[in-house]
Amino acid sequence: MKFATKAIHAGVHPDPATGAIMTPIYQTSTYVQDGVGNHKGYEYSRTQNPTRHALEKNIAAIENGKFGACFGSGLAAIDCVLKMLNPGDEVISTNDLYGGSYRIFRTIFEKYGIIFHFVNMQDVDAVAALVNENTKMIWVETPTNPMMNIVDIEAMAKISKAAGAMLCVDNTFATPYLQNPLDLGADVVMHSVTKYLGGHSDVVMGALVCSDENIANEMYRIQNSTGAVTAPMDSFLVLRGIKTLHLRVQRHCENGEKVARFLATHPKIDKVYWPGFESHPNHEVAKRQMRGFGGMISFNLKGNQLEDALSIVKKVEIFALAESLGGVESLIGHPATMTHASIPKDVREQSGVVDSLIRLSVGIEDADDLIADLTQALA
Repeated sequence: MKFATKAIHAGVHPDPATGAIMTPIYQTSTYVQDGVGNHKGYEYSRTQNPTRHALEKNIAAIENGKFGACFGSGLAAIDCVLKMLNPGDEVISTNDLYGGSYRIFRTIFEKYGIIFHFVNMQDVDAVAALVNENTKMIWVETPTNPMMNIVDIEAMAKISKAAGAMLCVDNTFATPYLQNPLDLGADVVMHSVTKYLGGHSDVVMGALVCSDENIANEMYRIQNSTGAVTAPMDSFLVLRGIKTLHLRVQRHCENGEKVARFLATHPKIDKVYWPGFESHPNHEVAKRQMRGFGGMISFNLKGNQLEDALSIVKKVEIFALAESLGGVESLIGHPATMTHASIPKDVREQSGVVDSLIRLSVGIEDADDLIADLTQALA
């Protein structure tokens, strides 16, 4: 079954009671049992809910995985994965990680004895050099947020397999429509479902997908034990959103390319970060492991002045100044003071998140209008 068909039909069946084509919103906390242990597969909605269950099967299918689990946020999904580790275990991750991921790594799990190493993951040898007997997880983000660096998933899979470590890939920016990390050797895929999968800026949710039954058992045990699950209504909204994921991401890619190429020729802009450019350091890797380059773009201004960046993000009229990404509407953000403010200034600047860096989530509006808006803001 091809992607568009899976996005619309996987995990979803007409309601047997009424024939409703849309999955019902099972807004219930508990389920009546015919006798002790004699039920219809559902006991309590923290453990499992039919609406959430349909969504979990749907997301697993579009990621070419066997098992899916949904959580109250992307960070709750990350929290679940990290709880599979033990004190003394070591994690290798990228040095230009999303600020929220960095924060949960350093301020929550370091306190429990987990050791984190941050490295330029475009340098495969640098990653391999950090591996030791305590390495239990390699955490990849590709494309990275906000520098749009590309990490070779297959290369990371070889390293993780040799080390006996779990390879986890944050696939939020690429979406399953453009990239399937499990097919490239990853053990776990993470999504901030809030972004492209939901696609309409009305849900906060996270998801994990895997194919290994042992990992899945741990994932479900932790999900049930900690209770950071998503609600039935949110599950319904994301099921609806995924039905148009392929159409939306196609338009995000088309608009993203037009905006990126416009920005690359603008006299006030120093550098544009977008993996579709042939000049991108890992463009060939992106071409190999992705089916398109997405709608996320970052750029910095000549002179690297904070005041100039803050002026531009306020002057836009169609782009909305807001955190998050992946919705149908275009968003603009200032990573240094917004999404990555939790990372110390010297650390974030080493990875390129300087004061003049601006991040765009290019939506599905008319590209000419988006370019006109950026033109007037940059004037």
